[in-house]
Amino acid sequence: MVVTSAGILLYRTAPELEVLIAHMGGPFWSRKDAGAWSIPKGTLDPGEAPRQAALREFREELGVDAPEVPDAEFGVFRVSSSKRLVVYAAAAPGFPASGFAFGEFELEWPPRSGRMQRFPEVDRAEWTPVAAARERLVAGQRPILDALSAELGMVEGAMG
Repeated sequence: MVVTSAGILLYRTAPELEVLIAHMGGPFWSRKDAGAWSIPKGTLDPGEAPRQAALREFREELGVDAPEVPDAEFGVFRVSSSKRLVVYAAAAPGFPASGFAFGEFELEWPPRSGRMQRFPEVDRAEWTPVAAARERLVAGQRPILDALSAELGMVEGAMG
């Protein structure tokens, strides 16, 4: 069964193409950088429209509403053999990467200890040039950057 998630990819283009990405929270990701970042996204609730899920997940993960800017369904990407991600892209040059109040989840930690602890869903979010974002994003989300660069006619590190 394929699981569907939805997320919002904010971008800005001056002086170079940058995207807003978030570092995944919790003990597994705490000491990792490469392959430990994601666009704000999450799984659709039963009967929920993808755009509504994307807006809800942005708010849940970052603790702020997505900026009120025109967005459009950018595409559907297969991020693993059992997951697909509906991406909404929006230009948001004035969106500050600050003031976040990250959502939390509960996890038994250490494993098999019987002790439940709370961790942030993401522990930081920042504007990142596309070249650096390519290294930081989980592998399944990297094709989204290629599609965005092509759509905007931008070359990594320079205006196209």
